[in-house]
Amino acid sequence: MQILSILVLPLIIVAIPLYGLIKKVQVYEVFVDGAKEGFQIGVRIIPYLVAILFAIGMFRASGAMEMLIHLLDPVLALVGFPAEVLPMAIMRPLTGSGSVGVMADLIAAYGEDSFVVKVAGTMFGSTETTFYVLAVYFGAVGIRKVRYAVQAGLIADFAGVIASVAVCYWLFA
Repeated sequence: MQILSILVLPLIIVAIPLYGLIKKVQVYEVFVDGAKEGFQIGVRIIPYLVAILFAIGMFRASGAMEMLIHLLDPVLALVGFPAEVLPMAIMRPLTGSGSVGVMADLIAAYGEDSFVVKVAGTMFGSTETTFYVLAVYFGAVGIRKVRYAVQAGLIADFAGVIASVAVCYWLFA
């Protein structure tokens, strides 16, 4: 198994062009065309990425995140939701890198083996960067009406957040 795992990537790198050659596909030209298309998509999505990152930066820098945590702490305590992981629940649907930053802050503040970090890590793996995905992928293909996709994504994120807390209480508390 160890030898197979070492050889998988080189085999894929060799197998794909060989398959293309067998099928008489001009592999290099198709690769270059795909790279051009990928670059054009990247250029089209830059405004969406800048908008998301700017909004997140303003939200965190303004102190609104801390104020929201302070306001919701009594309500969250009633249902057993650790208020310290609220920034993860808020940031995760917006951006992956922002939620990694939140995770790093939680690890630095509480230690890597704390209950709060376990909940945040479980939440990180159980939720999606919904708005980032919608902005990037829907924006890349020009879809403007994302109403039901936003609703479905946020419902799934909410379910992931609740399940993360419940599973961590079940396993670690």
